[in-house]
Amino acid sequence: MSATFAAALDDVLARSLARERIVGAVVLVARDGEIVYRRAAGLADREAGLPMREDAIFRIASFTKPLVATTALKLAADDTIDLAAPIATWLPDFRPRLPDGTAPDIALHHLLTHTAGLSYGFLEAPGGPYERAGVSDGLDQPGLALQDNLARIASVPLAYAPGTAWRYSMATDVLGAVLEAATGMPLPQLVQREVTGQLRMRDTAFAVLDETRLAVPYADARPAPLRMGDAAAVKFIEGYAHFAPGRIFDPASYPSGGSGMAGTADDFMRFLLSLRTSHRGVLQAAQVDRTGVQAQTQGPGWGFGYLGAVLGDPRLAHSPQSPGTLQWGGAYGHQWFYDPAADIALVLMTNTTFEGMAGALPRDVRNAIYRG
Repeated sequence: MSATFAAALDDVLARSLARERIVGAVVLVARDGEIVYRRAAGLADREAGLPMREDAIFRIASFTKPLVATTALKLAADDTIDLAAPIATWLPDFRPRLPDGTAPDIALHHLLTHTAGLSYGFLEAPGGPYERAGVSDGLDQPGLALQDNLARIASVPLAYAPGTAWRYSMATDVLGAVLEAATGMPLPQLVQREVTGQLRMRDTAFAVLDETRLAVPYADARPAPLRMGDAAAVKFIEGYAHFAPGRIFDPASYPSGGSGMAGTADDFMRFLLSLRTSHRGVLQAAQVDRTGVQAQTQGPGWGFGYLGAVLGDPRLAHSPQSPGTLQWGGAYGHQWFYDPAADIALVLMTNTTFEGMAGALPRDVRNAIYRG
């Protein structure tokens, strides 16, 4: 990439920090399997004046999903699970119903693609069904047990018949429960065995392995982001996303397959680059758009595969990325993508939600990368 590429990315970060849209960030860009840009910017703890560091640990939220999905795909490859099988095979008591009272079969495939008919509380208006049932999105309610949350999810009618639509959801938390039941292993040990351990992702786990490097989380606000306390509610889409940053320190909190891990930018880039070689089969499975661009999973032009959104139509998406690009974010303020055709990977981790995930910053970083 050109000499102006790094300067352009530096400028994007500097403007975001100067406008107080984010507090701190770590950005890694890889091209042809090699890191071509690495930068820590801003502050990990604004009040203490601690600068962001390249090996900062973040609560990675939905960056957890592709790691759990990869675990499932590897178990399917060795015939431990069958993606076409109904999840009642392993979770006989988890039988959410349609509004007409029927209980349709939900397949593992539906969980991986978020086509099971489940939802998230922040996709609903305040007082919606998930809030009334007390469902945790996996980011709050420290100490909540998995079986309790599964029972709450199952008590809410499905939004649609499985396989007939797409809706981002608690599906990966349910998937984690299936994987535990199918293997007899706790989800944290299973993900470590199948993914993070093999890739030497030493800082990525369902716990914070070095608290001295943990970035403080902040929430979008004007004129500057607000430091999160023990609990925070941040407006997003139709409702509010509820955060309890201390949840990850509570051993009684269930390991959320959708949002429960912590880790570093370097670790996650190691995972993305593994899709080029050691997990090439996972990449090939993940690049199949199983919902169609009408699902608009990241806006117009995007469908969904097994690891995240799949770009089907760059023109509709107004994106410089190639068809087949995989992309997703994390609610604490992160975004990643991997463009196999151009062989470009991005890991953007910030400590500011939701700007780092869905604000101007990830778009501006993406555009600067492709202009380079």
